[in-house]
Amino acid sequence: MDHRLPRAVLFDRDGTLIRDVPYNGDPDLVEPMPTAVQAVQLLRAHGIRIGVVTNQSGIGRGLVGAAEVEAVNARVELVFGGFDVWRVCPHHPDDGCACRKPAPGLLMDACDALGVAPEDVAMLGDIGADMAAAEAAGVRGILVPTEVTRHEEIRAAREVAATTGDAVRTLLGDRSAA
Repeated sequence: MDHRLPRAVLFDRDGTLIRDVPYNGDPDLVEPMPTAVQAVQLLRAHGIRIGVVTNQSGIGRGLVGAAEVEAVNARVELVFGGFDVWRVCPHHPDDGCACRKPAPGLLMDACDALGVAPEDVAMLGDIGADMAAAEAAGVRGILVPTEVTRHEEIRAAREVAATTGDAVRTLLGDRSAA
């Protein structure tokens, strides 16, 4: 597909970086997805900026507090060594906000914060909403399916990788061994 090295990579949090624990407010439940920590380290080693764009509707639903989500995000930062940008949508799905994926708002805002044009950014996520947000934002999307990813989402994705590490190696091309 695209053989240019991205200037930035955005990750979905739940199901892509860490195991998805619905409406998680407990930092002790943070568990990295297989290959995710190494994938983030590989991007850093290549000087590629990294960020997280995550829907956290549990806040809008009243199931988890913003401070609890921030505590989970802080643990993710600790496990992965930090990110250049975080963008979180706290809204309920019925709120009609412009930031909740599949809308492009989170991704566009992250690109702006990083000072990187969308065409120089890749997005890794585990569901169709992540890929739809990438498409709407003009960002390259790579789907990393999990057990919750629907078959039609996999079929619809332009690019699919078995793991987060595989997706990053795809983005880096033959540079991943360097």
